[in-house]
Amino acid sequence: MIETIKIGTLRWHHVLNPSDENLKYLQDNFHFHPLDIEDCKSVVNQRPKVDIYDDYYFIILHFPYFDRQNRFLKIREVKIFWSEEYVITIGKSHWIVEDMFTEGKKQEASGEDFEIGTSDALLYAIIERLMKATQKIIRKMGDDVDNVNRYLFDKKAEHTIEQISVIRKNIILINTMFKPQLPLFNKFESGQIEGYAHNMEDYWGNILDYYKQLWDLTEDYAELIEGLSQTFDSLQANRTNEIMKILTLISSILLPLTFLTGLYGMNVNLPLQDDPRSFWIVIGVMLGIAFFMIIFFKRKKWM
Repeated sequence: MIETIKIGTLRWHHVLNPSDENLKYLQDNFHFHPLDIEDCKSVVNQRPKVDIYDDYYFIILHFPYFDRQNRFLKIREVKIFWSEEYVITIGKSHWIVEDMFTEGKKQEASGEDFEIGTSDALLYAIIERLMKATQKIIRKMGDDVDNVNRYLFDKKAEHTIEQISVIRKNIILINTMFKPQLPLFNKFESGQIEGYAHNMEDYWGNILDYYKQLWDLTEDYAELIEGLSQTFDSLQANRTNEIMKILTLISSILLPLTFLTGLYGMNVNLPLQDDPRSFWIVIGVMLGIAFFMIIFFKRKKWM
């Protein structure tokens, strides 16, 4: 279904769940390149790009969103045809685009004036809103890093390991998403993508600043979580060493005592076996050996 908002002479067409008939209508009436239509049909994420034609641009951008459990990040495509007279958003776009379109429909129905007057301004508004939503996601990821730092010395190792793994996975996805799009936004700021308005240079520069800020935050969080992960690994290794040390000391103390009990458990003639005090003598010797070994380990500062 193709829905349309009229903004003066500008038209914003939104096609949610495009059917073959919808895409054929777009190709027949707007004369889009067949390869762009094929990209719109694809259910697999395409590589971010901008295709430049004489009378329109076709843009594919990626932006993150959290899954239903609000833990793992996923990528949602934003496909946009952009011309001087129209902006067309295609497919199951990011929820921000759908919310903006719904707001625009309500504004049109109530007869309110639109502040947006050009297709460039509308495209900028869409991308800016997506950038702000992404910024909130990155900030939440930063809060997750702070939580790991706060509970780093907690004894619940499994929860900390799980948190570190989730954050690492999300950061990898963000980096994979951001890297190919940075040159694309550079094209906007440098003027390689000219657009249709003559006063948009500062606005495209603002978008690039947003993007670089998000990239820098992601890189910082990646370094922080890597450092926290190494610290956590060191703590766990130290805890394991302490446990093994205590178990080794206990085993060392019990070893000669076990030898004595095994020795006096044999069916052979042994010293003091006929003495009625033999049990207490053996117990005393064992306690003496244990006491001596504890003193010896403490002097060596092994415990």
